[in-house]
Amino acid sequence: MTTPTGSISVREQSPSAAAEPSSRLSQGDRRPPVRAWLQPTLIALIVVAAFIGCYVGLQRDPQPHQVPIAVTGPDLPGEIHQALGDAVEVQPAADAETARHALERHDVVAALSTDSTGRLHLQIAGAAGTSTTSAVNNLVSAYAHGAGKHVTTEDVVPLARFDARGLAGFYMAFGVTLAGFVLGSNALGLAGVLHLRHRFRLLAGASVAIGTVAAIIAGPVLEAVPAPLAPLILTLTLLAAAAAFTTKLLGTYIGPVGVPVATLLLLTVGNATSGATIGADLLPASARAISALLPPGAAVRATTDLSYFNGAHAAGPVITLALWAAIAALLLGLHPRLMRRRTAAAA
Repeated sequence: MTTPTGSISVREQSPSAAAEPSSRLSQGDRRPPVRAWLQPTLIALIVVAAFIGCYVGLQRDPQPHQVPIAVTGPDLPGEIHQALGDAVEVQPAADAETARHALERHDVVAALSTDSTGRLHLQIAGAAGTSTTSAVNNLVSAYAHGAGKHVTTEDVVPLARFDARGLAGFYMAFGVTLAGFVLGSNALGLAGVLHLRHRFRLLAGASVAIGTVAAIIAGPVLEAVPAPLAPLILTLTLLAAAAAFTTKLLGTYIGPVGVPVATLLLLTVGNATSGATIGADLLPASARAISALLPPGAAVRATTDLSYFNGAHAAGPVITLALWAAIAALLLGLHPRLMRRRTAAAA
């Protein structure tokens, strides 16, 4: 049929165009591969099992192991070692003042001495963690009961007023780690939007912002973490950077599975073994071995030392955090070069 102008009024459809709807329908009706269902389910099950296993499992039956205690007197160190065995690491001290100095430097978690009447005097650092100090109290009380002696206890390094349970450092480290993880995860989707150097600037700049905000809120605002502000900002900035760059590194090198791996490494194992909820000296051997090596554990140790022990042992944990951030950033920077070499080799 033609119009008055002679043009065709009905469009003809090609066979391919006519078949297109049925083709799309058949593709939609295809059953998805098993992997599409199985992989996310398995990852979710692994994450929940690991999270509950770590956080609940480590608290089931914590046992003290080589808890460092300074002990004074000619005979008391040997008696304590014989009575308590591997539960404590007895460090003989020349006198009560020396033992207390070791406690205030966080070289030990308790100091035990006797007075002129033979009574035991136990000095503890509440800032070392309630689980650790409770374990030391129980051990020394058991020894005193068996020896028929009386023991008095004094907390010479108490926790801050607004951190009665000693968990502020843990929650602060968890929050900063989580923020760094979210930052790194979001940066994975910006490869087509931002150049690599711009993504690096984003991760570094946002890490500084995260560390600064967290330190100000936990410190001056809530007064729960009494560490000096500048060192605390540095520590938390490095923690955020370590989490962000590590998350992006894992996602870049091993793909979508990298984000769940980062979840397990940083948020689950790292925070559960940090030594904040369960003292590091009460963790199982495998957890103790990695506790100080992961970013959350290093941050908790640095924060505790800065807050209560004049930063006596903060340098090591801060260096650990810096190494995590720096090595992850270096490997991310090398990734484009490695991919070009792989492409050239394949060609």
